[in-house]
Amino acid sequence: MAAVVTELESHLKKFEKELSAGSVSLVLLAVLAGAEEPMYGYLIAKRLADGGEGVLAGKQSALYPVLRNLSAAGLLDSEVEPSVAGPPRRYYRITELGRAVLKQWIASWATTRDFVDSVLERNTSRGAKS
Repeated sequence: MAAVVTELESHLKKFEKELSAGSVSLVLLAVLAGAEEPMYGYLIAKRLADGGEGVLAGKQSALYPVLRNLSAAGLLDSEVEPSVAGPPRRYYRITELGRAVLKQWIASWATTRDFVDSVLERNTSRGAKS
């Protein structure tokens, strides 16, 4: 039984990793689009943790490469500012291109979500009866 539980956990972990790969970029852009001023990585991670019900818990370090990639793609601007306590902080803000891309990604997410929900609702209700 322990082997089955381990195998199930392994499949879940792999699925969650694959699922979070694209959704992290989407939520990072959304957080920055809703921010009134630039935000640094830890503050973004805290904002996500506060509203994420643990989905990204323990994955804060994974945000930084995504922030760098979004910045390199022109979707975010960043600047480094000295910190009164600790090392300098890199602050991020969404660009106009980032806002346009976010709008497209939200539409794509909604279409994908609706499709997946539809398939799951049709098929899991039948599977549960078997």
